Amino acid sequence: MAGSEWKCRPSTARAWESSDYEPSLPVSEKSNPLTCDIDRASANHIVRMLQACDTQMLQEEAAGSQYQRLQSDQVVKTMATVAQRVELILKNSEPSLVVLSGCGTSGRLAFLIASAFNKALKEMNQKPVYSYIIAGGDRALLSSQEAPEDDPKQGMLTLKQLCEGKKQVLYIGISCGLSAPFVAGQLDFCLQHPEVYTPVLVGFNPAHQARNDPMLGCTFTFRDVVQRMQKLAATQKAFLINPAVGPEAISGSSRMKGGSATKILLEVIISAAHAASFTHSPVTDKCMLRLMSAYAETLDVTYAHTEGISALVETAAQSLQGGRRVCYLGWGSLAIMGLIDASECIPTFGADYNDVRGFISGGYIELNNNEGPLTSLGPDFCISHEDFLSTVFPSLNDEDTVVLIYTHSNDVDEVAKMALRVREKTSNLHAVYHRCEGDEAVGQDNVDSLCSSVIKISWPSRSSGISLHMQWELSTKLLLNAVSTGAHVLKGKIYQNHMIDVQVTNSKLYRRATRLLQKLSGRPELQCEDALLKAIYQVDELTADITSSNVTAHTRTARTRTKVVPLALVCLLTGCSVMEAESHLKRQPIVREAVEAFLS
Repeated sequence: MAGSEWKCRPSTARAWESSDYEPSLPVSEKSNPLTCDIDRASANHIVRMLQACDTQMLQEEAAGSQYQRLQSDQVVKTMATVAQRVELILKNSEPSLVVLSGCGTSGRLAFLIASAFNKALKEMNQKPVYSYIIAGGDRALLSSQEAPEDDPKQGMLTLKQLCEGKKQVLYIGISCGLSAPFVAGQLDFCLQHPEVYTPVLVGFNPAHQARNDPMLGCTFTFRDVVQRMQKLAATQKAFLINPAVGPEAISGSSRMKGGSATKILLEVIISAAHAASFTHSPVTDKCMLRLMSAYAETLDVTYAHTEGISALVETAAQSLQGGRRVCYLGWGSLAIMGLIDASECIPTFGADYNDVRGFISGGYIELNNNEGPLTSLGPDFCISHEDFLSTVFPSLNDEDTVVLIYTHSNDVDEVAKMALRVREKTSNLHAVYHRCEGDEAVGQDNVDSLCSSVIKISWPSRSSGISLHMQWELSTKLLLNAVSTGAHVLKGKIYQNHMIDVQVTNSKLYRRATRLLQKLSGRPELQCEDALLKAIYQVDELTADITSSNVTAHTRTARTRTKVVPLALVCLLTGCSVMEAESHLKRQPIVREAVEAFLS
């Protein structure tokens, strides 16, 4: 079906809400019926599929639905109550803190949001009250640090250390699938110390779908923590905000809708609290819905540029297919969206760190992270434009894709200077530029003349109560998610709509890999786990040492392997050995085609 002919049918869009649709899976792990053949779609078709999936985030709750949605009454009421708790902390003279915490994408967004609202407070001569925690520390802002997600004790100790001496802490733990042990450990700690901590859990599965697997060194599961919080919610001693936003376009890829919905939820809550504290606008349900409407507008404004985004997807895919790279050169917080998007490609698609890179003008001074510069950790932590010019620029050519990301409020003359430098090496230069309607930055003509394409996203200047800059950030996130996802789809990194080349680096991903193999092969769970272990350990017979080891040992070994899940799937579907599967995938890296070629 041609991309221009593809349309979302309402019956398909809501099929995932049926009780008999993939009933064994939580919502965050279900496959989206809108994208079942995304691995065979054109660039334009891919972008339209992503748009349809993103639109599901803000759909209203259907009559008789088993799932509450982002704008459901109970969700909005809970958000408003949490906003009032933030307001109390903003007005409190005692040492108090709002902590945003998460793993991977959730932790990166915790950093972004905490930084933005602390900056807003500083501009009003108010003391900062927001802090962030990310599993694995600041290095996880820029690279995959999956193992710490599995450590609930480390989560607890990190929170305890951060909040030492505080009288009042509103803790907001983000776990899209209600599954991260790191966050569970922190929630449990909060529940044990109610005199200081009020816990809030943000996720996108119903409570009964919270992960119920054992956790390292714990006698409780994530679901146990959720059930304790549910009991306390009646007296507002704990809060659970867990609307369903629909399955991800790429199954389980919570960096996409999970990340976007996290940004929407937390920014609406904190924006309402700031308005109540500093402009005397009381927090109401109506106020929350009005703020949310700004994000619905963000989706519309962004996807009005489908043709331009599709062309960028195609260009990025050609670079990756040719073994070259995609580079985002950004300014301000939009550059952080580029850094986040690039960091997510490694675990999601089994990509090399050089495949998609992000760089920020001003480097770590602009990033302003807790731990400061991380350049001593290696080249993948070199993030300034100067680092780009010294390490990437010398080998740049027309097969690489470079994208400039900025707004009319940035120094556009500086953008033009960078564009001129890049053009010394490649004509494959593009720009994503946000502006208010009617505004055109001085020097923009120079950028236009140097770029092969410019996506100019114009925004109405009316105020919704949400910072326009936050809308620009979400818009940039949606666009870059489309570019990196679409490019990797076209490169062959997706099987149907599943992350087939995902790195199996923690228990969540190990379980996801086993379930995926079971679904795609139709084989029993035990046989699928055996195939996964054979691929991890690169053997055709499992030894007693392997089968007696725990998941932590398996994921430690898997961190040094590539194409683990594709290898296991080819073995399951064809009956061949691990070595034969490896040979097939070298000849044909697109997994679906490798399997079909072997079976034909």
